[in-house]
Amino acid sequence: MKPGYLVLKDGSIFEGQVFGSEKSVSSGEVVFHTALSGYQEILTDPSYAGQIITFTYPHIGNYGINAADNESQKIFARGLIVRDYDEHFSNYRAKKSLNDWLKQQGVSAILGVDTRKLTRHLRQHGALPGAFGTADTKELLAAAKAELGTAGIDLVKTVSMSKPYSLGSGKLRIAALDFGIKSSILSHLASFATITVLPASSSPQQVLATKPDGISLSNGPGDPQIISYGVETIRQLLGSVPIFGICLGHQLLASALGGTTEKMLFGHHGGNHPVKNLADNKIEITSQNHNFAVVESSLKDVKVTHRNLNDGVVEGIKSSRYPAFSVQYHPEAGPGPHDAHYLFAEFKAMIEGSKHA
Repeated sequence: MKPGYLVLKDGSIFEGQVFGSEKSVSSGEVVFHTALSGYQEILTDPSYAGQIITFTYPHIGNYGINAADNESQKIFARGLIVRDYDEHFSNYRAKKSLNDWLKQQGVSAILGVDTRKLTRHLRQHGALPGAFGTADTKELLAAAKAELGTAGIDLVKTVSMSKPYSLGSGKLRIAALDFGIKSSILSHLASFATITVLPASSSPQQVLATKPDGISLSNGPGDPQIISYGVETIRQLLGSVPIFGICLGHQLLASALGGTTEKMLFGHHGGNHPVKNLADNKIEITSQNHNFAVVESSLKDVKVTHRNLNDGVVEGIKSSRYPAFSVQYHPEAGPGPHDAHYLFAEFKAMIEGSKHA
């Protein structure tokens, strides 16, 4: 491990030690995540493309890494920031250390950072472009200032699969648009359906050519306003078969229904966000990862179904005209609580109801 620095675009400097691939410069938009565990799933979540993740939990690495917990084929985050890293992992499922895994993936991390101070700074000033590494602070500041962040950039193209593929063996058929889909979502869908995963750029005709009974809109990174091709495809698919959107898929569905989105100050990143289901007033503890949100006042012919109890953000919608619904949070978790698994059963029921209508 080598001495290094984290420098934010506003000039804030944090000292630490660089580990993993020990690059001289790694840059991205710096966000913080409040989950107590699940660092492997978080790092391999394609929704984190373009971002450097700060873990607020101080002790990272203690249970190592195993291939079964990956949410995609590689790490999509630009790097990670931790307070303390434990090289001596202990878990019967572990095959390697976090440090060795980062080296293999070509991803850097920095430890010893005052993550409490950094998190407070991000909460006050919002998610900021930053850079860390073994380079001097001048070079890191220049890299931070050159970083574009996540607004106005199509990051979906960097994570979506280029060719269709299939999995599952259920009687129902689901077309899943891959805006950065997690393996946990596919596992839930595959429990009752045969899935054809399609690239984000697929046309409505290509989606319908799979003869789906339902359509899944996946999670993914970046600014939904830039994914106009996805919005237009969804708009043309509305009313054909039931649609279920998750995270970015929720934002894209809302946009296709006439709504708009906005960038949040520091986003929602964690496994402990309380969400109220407005249908039964039950509270769900949810897993979340997003920097953008749906503007409630822009919604028409849409019912808000779920709301974040921390800040009132729209967490779920249902169309009044079409068999389509979505949630901002992650019902599949991976990592996180399982309170919202029922939404997959609701999607299945909507599909079956539509087939018998």
